[in-house]
Amino acid sequence: EHPVGGFGERGFVAYYLSALVVRLTTGAWVAWEINHELRHGLLAFRLLRPIHPLVHFAAENAAALPVRALFALPIAVGSLWAMGPGAVTSDPLLLALFVVSVFGAWAINFLSQALIGSLGFFVHSSLSVWQVWFGLYMLLSGYLIPLSLFPPWLAAAGRVLPFRYMLSFPVELLLGAHGRAGALLHLSAQWGIVAAITGLLVLVWRAGMRRFVAYGG
Repeated sequence: EHPVGGFGERGFVAYYLSALVVRLTTGAWVAWEINHELRHGLLAFRLLRPIHPLVHFAAENAAALPVRALFALPIAVGSLWAMGPGAVTSDPLLLALFVVSVFGAWAINFLSQALIGSLGFFVHSSLSVWQVWFGLYMLLSGYLIPLSLFPPWLAAAGRVLPFRYMLSFPVELLLGAHGRAGALLHLSAQWGIVAAITGLLVLVWRAGMRRFVAYGG
């Protein structure tokens, strides 16, 4: 077995099974929902409800994830367990941080989609922006190829952009690629991104709502 980018055959299997687990538990599709409701005048009905539309969108997206993961997750988790000791970390703190990082990855995914969807207040359709974002996610999150296999300059870019924290970072935690101090540092960076996107989303949503009300929905 000749490791490539730090991965041997067993390492690649563990990586992609872990990536499947993270991908299934962090999915969101709110960009399409917001775009659809803006284009068809349905958002006005949501605004009549006592719950903020973004909170309602978040609840709908999160509630659907267990159903999506029901069949694939047991296979992936069972396969990782069958690979024996060392396939994933046994450090209880890293496993706990992995769970927190999955929530963070979902938050970045949901909030970034909500932000892009909210651009629909100002343009005819924001889905073209989402397609660019999704293409960058597939490349720079580590979903298709581990970041360690990229050329150094591209790997460096991937490590500082939000996409890494949407998939690669939780996978790295599960595989024990970070010590405790490094894991906590990166987790702080991940949740810093969550806070930054939340702030930007609030600004864009408020500006969009002013425009929405001004033009009568």
